[in-house]
Amino acid sequence: MIDEIQTVARELPPESTQQAVGYPTLFLLVALGSLVPVVPTGALVSSAAVVALHQTSPFALLFVFVVASAAAFLGDVCLYWLGQRGVRSKNGSRWLEAITRRAAPERLAQAQAKLDERGGTVLVLSRLMPAGRIPVMLACLLGRMPLRRFARGDVPACLAWAATYQLIGILGGSLFPEPWQGVVAAVALTLLISGAPAVWRRLRARLGDGTGGAAA
Repeated sequence: MIDEIQTVARELPPESTQQAVGYPTLFLLVALGSLVPVVPTGALVSSAAVVALHQTSPFALLFVFVVASAAAFLGDVCLYWLGQRGVRSKNGSRWLEAITRRAAPERLAQAQAKLDERGGTVLVLSRLMPAGRIPVMLACLLGRMPLRRFARGDVPACLAWAATYQLIGILGGSLFPEPWQGVVAAVALTLLISGAPAVWRRLRARLGDGTGGAAA
């Protein structure tokens, strides 16, 4: 299996072709992942950063950062605009329903409390926290935050998000001589970071249930 991966890596197209195809693909996938939160966009950015790190162009990493942050911002703004239409409509919308389904009630309550405390700055933290973006976005929608104000807060959030996952990719790419090795390491680290909070919450819930059962 490893030999096959190495063979494919050696047969990759030249850098100019990789960039011509890679940047638009990265933009589309990150924008789609921001609009439909099922694509692991962080892993995509980290993988692109690994590939850029091993390229000769001095601006490759900068292009990845610009493309990823711009695509994330576009996806966020489009999703928020669609959610606003659902809030204003008497019958709601499927986009608002989809956002609501992905926000647990307790996470939504926490997001609303933080939004009341810190205002738009909580958007930056929500972008960096795994599964934190949707509850905060829903809290902004229910709080009737204007789209312009949301967009202003989302700009630094998307920049910080792109920089964070790009640093993860640079770290993974620096540890290994081959790009595919760095990609595997970066994706594994990204998925570990993304999945750790959910695993911790489930573990706490099980421990809590066990404690409650023992006490009963």
